Amino acid sequence: MDEADRQLLRRCRVRLVRELQVASLWDVLLSRQLFTPAMIEDIQHAGSGSRSDQARQLVIDLETRGSQALPLFISCLEDTDQDALASFLRTSRQAQKQKPEAVRPLNLMPVVLGPMGLTPEDLRGKTGPLKPTPGKLSPVVLGPEQLWPAKLRPEVLRPEVPRPVDSGSGRFSDVCAREISKQNPDLAYALNADPCGHCLIINNVTFCLKSRLTARTGSNIDCEKLQRRFRLLHFTVEVKCDLKAKQMVQALVELAQRDHSGLDCCVVVVLSHGCQASHRQFPGAVYGTDGCPVSIEKIVNIFNGASCPSLGGKPKLFFIQACGGEQKDHGFEVACASPEDRTSGSDPESDAAPFQEGPGPFDQPDAVSSLPTPSDIFVSYSTFPGFVSWRDTKRGSWYVETLDGVFEQWAHSEDLQTLLLRVANAVSQKGIYKQIPGCFNFLRKKLFFKM
Repeated sequence: MDEADRQLLRRCRVRLVRELQVASLWDVLLSRQLFTPAMIEDIQHAGSGSRSDQARQLVIDLETRGSQALPLFISCLEDTDQDALASFLRTSRQAQKQKPEAVRPLNLMPVVLGPMGLTPEDLRGKTGPLKPTPGKLSPVVLGPEQLWPAKLRPEVLRPEVPRPVDSGSGRFSDVCAREISKQNPDLAYALNADPCGHCLIINNVTFCLKSRLTARTGSNIDCEKLQRRFRLLHFTVEVKCDLKAKQMVQALVELAQRDHSGLDCCVVVVLSHGCQASHRQFPGAVYGTDGCPVSIEKIVNIFNGASCPSLGGKPKLFFIQACGGEQKDHGFEVACASPEDRTSGSDPESDAAPFQEGPGPFDQPDAVSSLPTPSDIFVSYSTFPGFVSWRDTKRGSWYVETLDGVFEQWAHSEDLQTLLLRVANAVSQKGIYKQIPGCFNFLRKKLFFKM
């Protein structure tokens, strides 16, 4: 879908969500092959499953369905007697695509200006630089750029580089900056494959009695959001639920041993209880359902260059929704706080579990500087090492809810690190107890998701 259609859908989203009758659309959308059966099922189970939630998710997913998605969707509306919406979208699209006739440049000839007494004939035949004479000024040639002498052309004076367009808001256009970065392979990873790569989500909800770990109510909401989000970002998503520690490692090893040579990226998401753990490079650990921890460092190293050569030089992203410890951050008083972040109806829980002491002196958050750092690795933690990570039993975790929202709004124009800065800022403003996500970034370039 081109940018104009995408922007039109976003401007019309409120009306579409309010008026769209989705129940009559499913068969038509399938027959027109606008959506697959799996995507229709995901849309039907979006949010609470209400008509408005389904309509909202349908409009969001529509942006990913190719250049003819909007006109096909308009036809589907007409086939299901939703003529008012169809006419509204068609008229808006036609008006948007009408452009004023281009102004043709005038066929101008260069004009030579100079001091009185010096005619154009005096300049003909001179090959060297013009030398000023007492009382007379050097002539200046004015005219269309293609008629300028070579020595005055801008491309001769300095190399031509793409210039961002000023959006009028005091900063350069985000989309333009994205395109400039993507055109330079030294600045951004190339994510051109479709699918872009594999995404494995491990969702541990129910734990054995011996572990003394509570059920992670609300985690399935996180899992559904991330499954849908990474599908929209062109990843092949696989979900594994309630794995013991050894099963977690086995699933990760199996993923690392696949052939990724035709893919451009790999994503691992772990939703579980967590704790502090001895480490050398990456802090923290996550629990299997048997109560045994798996260190983040071990998870990341499964995908290093020696274990997974087909991902060498390609970005490997890890998103960890788990506690980093047991400390509760009370925060400090600031001038203002968002009222919506103090909702009385919410029911937050933490993903905290006791610290697991292990051998070795490396139980502090800082990695040892003398150790080699894996390249092309990005590990995003839901919370700062040592602190709890909060999860709402009805809406899912603060981190995943915010991550999903930020990706929806900004992933089309901003790189991964900028997106995670937005997530950190938004999460830090929530709740009475505080939380701030963080990351270990060992990427060599910017990463823009495929849209």
